Amino acid sequence: MAGGDDVALSIHAAVPVPKRLIQVLAPLAAAARDLAPVVVVILVFQLLILRQPIPDLGGMALGLLSVLLGLALFVRGLELALFPVGEALAFSFAERGNLALLLIFSFLLGFGTTVAEPALTAIAAKAAAVAASGHFIAHTDAAIHAYAKGLRLTVAVAVGLAVVLGVMRIILGWPLHWCMVAGYTSVVVMTWFAPPAIIGIAYDSGGVTTSTVTVPLLASLGVGLAMAIRERNPLLDGFGLIAFASLLPIPFVMLYGMLVG
Repeated sequence: MAGGDDVALSIHAAVPVPKRLIQVLAPLAAAARDLAPVVVVILVFQLLILRQPIPDLGGMALGLLSVLLGLALFVRGLELALFPVGEALAFSFAERGNLALLLIFSFLLGFGTTVAEPALTAIAAKAAAVAASGHFIAHTDAAIHAYAKGLRLTVAVAVGLAVVLGVMRIILGWPLHWCMVAGYTSVVVMTWFAPPAIIGIAYDSGGVTTSTVTVPLLASLGVGLAMAIRERNPLLDGFGLIAFASLLPIPFVMLYGMLVG
């Protein structure tokens, strides 16, 4: 009997192994599914349209594998860490009932995530180099560094204020579409007065802020806050912070261009 119990226990202990294996492989499968259309398009155009061999096939395969693994780990990390943290923080601040503290936290969250955004760092450095080559600013390392830093800080401040406005919209129940109409109307008006050299950078800066670091935390903050406040629907009211974060940097960067120019 004892031997039979040992066998049963060993079989029972072995059962969860496939489930754990599936949990590990599921993010990889999802990442592969998401990357498949991009890979197919590249292969079709490279081999059938352009009729050229793939350069450095081994290196590209290794890079694709790295992207696959990184994307799977990143998405899994969002599910395990950033989304729960954002929602938990929103619940905590809503329970405390301190509006000033919530707004300060919202600004610092938007500012901090944007400063740490890799896409913004890259676009700011590129914009500074192009501005120097176009004689928009002095062609010195100090001027290029100062321009890039000023651009990053301007966008970060804009996103911080955007998160504050988004939180106020959730608390007060402002209609999102009217906020967007007013915001983009101001963007159109400022486009007529901003220096032409800054307009393209301004419009692009609204897109680069909504990337890998900023989006998960802002989305989870909005949903968690809408869930914590009575008479707020998480689906209708919880989303929209990212829209503010992609809108407000545009007029702020235009204003930055007017002041620097």
